[in-house]
Amino acid sequence: MSFQFIMPKQIFYGENALSTAAEHICALGKKALVVTDPMMVKLGNTAKITDILDKGDTRYAIFDGVISEPTDKIIEAGLKVWNNEKCDFLIAVGGGSPIDAMKAIGAVATSGCSVNDFLGKIITVPTPPMVAIPTTSGTGSEATQFTIITNTEKDIKMLLKGAVLMPDLAIDDPAFTMTAPPSVTAATGLDALCHASEAYTSRKAQPMTDDLALSAVKRIFKYLPTAYREPQNIEAREQMSLAALEAGTAFNNASVTVIHGMSRPIGALFHVPHGISNAMLMAECFDYVYDGAEKRFADMARAIGKAASDDSDSAAARKFVDACKELCDICGIPSVSGYGIDLAEFRKAMPKMAEDAFASGSPSNTIKDISVEDILKIYDRLCK
Repeated sequence: MSFQFIMPKQIFYGENALSTAAEHICALGKKALVVTDPMMVKLGNTAKITDILDKGDTRYAIFDGVISEPTDKIIEAGLKVWNNEKCDFLIAVGGGSPIDAMKAIGAVATSGCSVNDFLGKIITVPTPPMVAIPTTSGTGSEATQFTIITNTEKDIKMLLKGAVLMPDLAIDDPAFTMTAPPSVTAATGLDALCHASEAYTSRKAQPMTDDLALSAVKRIFKYLPTAYREPQNIEAREQMSLAALEAGTAFNNASVTVIHGMSRPIGALFHVPHGISNAMLMAECFDYVYDGAEKRFADMARAIGKAASDDSDSAAARKFVDACKELCDICGIPSVSGYGIDLAEFRKAMPKMAEDAFASGSPSNTIKDISVEDILKIYDRLCK
């Protein structure tokens, strides 16, 4: 059996990665559109990028209108800046939202389409050169061919895909993650855990993604609690950056499963940040599906030292599910009601969410067969 494996053309990671990559950034074009959000500007992270561009005599414009969970309207606004400023390459600095927005702006800039036109299609028109600089350790978007944009007309999160969405440069410098507050560290770190564990238990898993996914799972269980409790611990931050990169590369090639499929509708309808909604779902989803892939879940339990050598696969798999719940508790992940979502409204939305989740295709990657009825049952568990 043969496999395809896709990743960025160049990856710079570790301390001082941005400085090492500076000349490569400036070589991509004459004028950059820096896609970011107001917080990145306030924290000075955007200035670190523009300083590099200034030193390289590279012109730039800044689009800082990205919000959490970017929408089609945000992409339209970014495209307007791109056209008016006559830019020729893109740089995203921020969490997953600016990186997702950059990819979508790039896709519409060269295709002439609206971002909503890509729903259900593979994006094939080459984008302008793109640089992704994450400031959180979780989304892995710097190493994926995916972007998630909310369609405001249909009130759904669109998972858009195409190898052309893969950034040309991915820069994982842990210095950028030092400013992330504990709540963001927790949400993005658990998002990375979902990426890694879903990639490992996906029908599309392959040998290279297995190695990356298991490595990421081990790093996250070892270093996320420290990064959460000690935000200035540079070793923990660096290891979490590497784990997020590993996990992103893994799920880019093996895909995600039921958690992400069910998470997107929660985010679209109740405006829950992606990492939080994933974490809310993780234990319940894995509890529901682990019996369909006990050996795979058992592998992860053994990798993190939670299962004894004489444990059966079934017992070890159960211990991994319990370990995920424990890690979510350590990181202060709320329940649906604890987040402030009205349970009556949540139940009312469940049929639409289940249909949207199933239609996304992600649940079908789960090794255990998952139906719309199964998804409804898992959503119902969140209300208990």
